[in-house]
Amino acid sequence: MEDGREETDPIEQLEVWCAGEDWCPVTTTATFIGKKWHPVIIHRLLENGPCGFNELQAEVDGISSKVLSESLEDLGEKQLVERTVVSEKPFRVQYSLSHHGRSLEPVIYAMRDWGLEHLAEPAEEI
Repeated sequence: MEDGREETDPIEQLEVWCAGEDWCPVTTTATFIGKKWHPVIIHRLLENGPCGFNELQAEVDGISSKVLSESLEDLGEKQLVERTVVSEKPFRVQYSLSHHGRSLEPVIYAMRDWGLEHLAEPAEEI
């Protein structure tokens, strides 16, 4: 491509309703990772690799089981996270990033770096 980006095989691209609009890539990316816990879950899977549900919940401090379950389901529907049954007895599932999920690495780390540079804890009130 002329702008320096590699062409992506159209089969591997995700279909979105706004394709072709100049604002669509930013809006779609924000929609995919814009929920409160989505970028944290993706970050933890980038850092730790595949995780079981309980392990992932421990890594995402403060998330409830219900919200984690809903978030993983949503990320799965968006083709960012894959769910693999590891064993039937006892029943165990492992979550990992899909190719699309792993491709968010520079975005997630840019978000982290921006936060480290620009955010501070609130000053204590006297």
